[in-house]
Amino acid sequence: MNDEAAYICDACGEEIVVPIDLTQGTSQGYVEDCPVCCRANVIHVELERDGDVRVWAEAE
Repeated sequence: MNDEAAYICDACGEEIVVPIDLTQGTSQGYVEDCPVCCRANVIHVELERDGDVRVWAEAE
């Protein structure tokens, strides 16, 4: 399973690579400021049974 994934910032559209903490469960959520535009995003992470990681962001 990959320990990094990318999401698209909801505010500026930049692709942001984030580390994935596999110990935090199969469904995760946290707030992170975009390193490009500094706006807050709610990051959602889902770990699938087949090893795929799905990450997406929404504006806070």
